[in-house]
Amino acid sequence: MTEQQSGQQQPAPQQSGNKTSTGLQENVAGLLCYLAWWVTGIIFLLIEKENKVVRFHAIQSIIVFGVFTILSAIFSWWRLFWIIDLIAAILWIVLMVQAYQGKKVKMPWAGNFAEKKA
Repeated sequence: MTEQQSGQQQPAPQQSGNKTSTGLQENVAGLLCYLAWWVTGIIFLLIEKENKVVRFHAIQSIIVFGVFTILSAIFSWWRLFWIIDLIAAILWIVLMVQAYQGKKVKMPWAGNFAEKKA
């Protein structure tokens, strides 16, 4: 039985909050801040002037994945450096999913800093 036959409508998926100055929904822009690590963080920090949630995700992305990029470069000679990359990949996925769901995951130090500067 289809939706029209039963007379009941499916609830629309919930979208997070406000639109941003980029025209994107807040949750989509938050996800995109993490998409290309610190690179998209910088892009969204430059183009989003008003939305504090998006600016938070952008700043946190720059700090967290900037640190992971530096650590990966420093320890690339180490035989177990792939552990750093694995942790970064897992964190990357978690932060994108949480941002899309409209949640703010504050990473130690980086999240506090991002919240103050957003």
